[in-house]
Amino acid sequence: MLYLAEVQKQKGGLLSGSSKTELKLLACQRTDQIWGTVSEEVIAAEEASKLNDGALVLVEVNPNRQVQRIQEAGRPLVNILQNFSRQLEKFKLKEDEIDQWKQSLTFQAQELNRRELDMEVRMEQLQQMEDEFQRLEAQKQEFEASRQEIEKLQQQIERDRTELAGAWEHLRGEQRRLEEFQADATQSKVLDEEQSRVLSELLDRLSSRVAPTETVREHLNFAFELVEKQQATLNEHWQNLEQQKTVATQQQQEVDSLAQTLSDRQNGLQEAQNSLQQQTAELKVNSAILTSKQEYAQILKAQLQSQENLYQQIQSLAANSSDMILCEVDVKALENMPIDELQRLVQDLQEKYDIDSSFVHDQEQELEYKEKAIEDLQNKIHQASDQDVINLEMELADEKDLYQMLNESLVGQRRNLLQRQNLLKQHKTILLQKQGQTVVNEPEAAKIDLGPILLQTENLRQIQSQDLQKLEHEIEQMHSGIELAQGMIDNHNHDLEQQQQELKAMEENLLKLRTATSECWGRVNLYQEALQPIQDSLDDLRQKLQAMVEALGQIQETGDYQLQAIAQMRHTLLDLLSQPELLAS
Repeated sequence: MLYLAEVQKQKGGLLSGSSKTELKLLACQRTDQIWGTVSEEVIAAEEASKLNDGALVLVEVNPNRQVQRIQEAGRPLVNILQNFSRQLEKFKLKEDEIDQWKQSLTFQAQELNRRELDMEVRMEQLQQMEDEFQRLEAQKQEFEASRQEIEKLQQQIERDRTELAGAWEHLRGEQRRLEEFQADATQSKVLDEEQSRVLSELLDRLSSRVAPTETVREHLNFAFELVEKQQATLNEHWQNLEQQKTVATQQQQEVDSLAQTLSDRQNGLQEAQNSLQQQTAELKVNSAILTSKQEYAQILKAQLQSQENLYQQIQSLAANSSDMILCEVDVKALENMPIDELQRLVQDLQEKYDIDSSFVHDQEQELEYKEKAIEDLQNKIHQASDQDVINLEMELADEKDLYQMLNESLVGQRRNLLQRQNLLKQHKTILLQKQGQTVVNEPEAAKIDLGPILLQTENLRQIQSQDLQKLEHEIEQMHSGIELAQGMIDNHNHDLEQQQQELKAMEENLLKLRTATSECWGRVNLYQEALQPIQDSLDDLRQKLQAMVEALGQIQETGDYQLQAIAQMRHTLLDLLSQPELLAS
């Protein structure tokens, strides 16, 4: 099984030089992508004696807890961290995508619910209109039935008029016969019983042929009652129509007022957006100036840091100090040590120095590899498309972080290597002296007066420091101004978003109100189109009934005149019958 372990060395005494190397197991690999912690177990591993104390390694251990293979953990750990970082970024993107889908689905569900409510309201309105149409259709059928009844009455009146005209012609014929008979009677001055009987029968027949008008008048009165009843029902519908017209007119006025208000608000929003764009442009200009000043400040800081480093180096040279940290060695103990033991100690120090030197060399090669990888990524970024730039920049940032971490770790490793080199050099010098060989000391470098250079460097540092402070003060002021402007722009953006939402709500309300107004006018027009033909038919029916009443009056007048003529004829006949001298014996 593969483990992540830490190299631990238990150093022996200074003279013995012996040490014990162990591996402290930190984590084990469960699967390719999963690592788990383990109990702090320590196993012996002399194979790791060439590695530095505290180094992290990957070690493969068999079930008998024996080390089978050891390798440096730096590169694999870097790959694991890179994969972990990429996985976290992918998970973050997936979470954002899921949140966006949730918001989209929530909005769609709300929109569907709103449309469903609108459809239900429309269905209720359509059902009401359908019920109203059914009532109008029923009234129309009643009107048709009344029309048919009145037409029947009209036909009956026409028949009665025809019969009355026939009776009138018959009466006129009988009158002519009576006049002829009277002329004959005047000439003869004699009227027998048979003639008297015939005349009486004729008068009775004429009296019975007079058409009665009471039944027809009752039917006409009933028809008038039906017409007035239907007119009363229509009047209610006409009043309802006027009310709906009033409501539609009020809604139309509200639509016009809301449309004007919306137009004014849109104009105000456009002006606010133009002002915001101008403020945003000014903010971008100030931000660009701030960025330039910040870049210049970074350059000044880098120059100041370089001046500081140069000053420290010159000061170090002036004090005849070295970057190498010297190690104190018990020279007397080494001089009293046997040559064989001293040779073994020098050989052991040489081996450790070679191991550290090899490890530092490998780390420096790894650092060079990182530099080359960074250069390759930078070249890829210049040639990549917009979609790949983000991933490459993230990978470049990871590589730079790893490069910085590796470079910082090499500083201490180089210092330790210099310590070992100095320690080995001192031991070799004492060994050569004991062996009687000549030790060649390196000549000391000539001393140079570095005071003027230090003074000039210090003056330059102070000037650059003052310039940097002044520039940082300007940057701070500009940053505060930009933050204030950004805050104002954010507030304006927030206000504009609220205004846009309000305008959107107003547009939706206006659309709904326009739809409702159009539907209201549609109902009014449809209602009027349905009522007007019924009203016209009812008016026509009333006119026909009125004409029938007038015709019936004429018939009544004619009948009365006929009865009056018959009564006169009967009176004349009775006068004739009352004179016996005129009757035949």
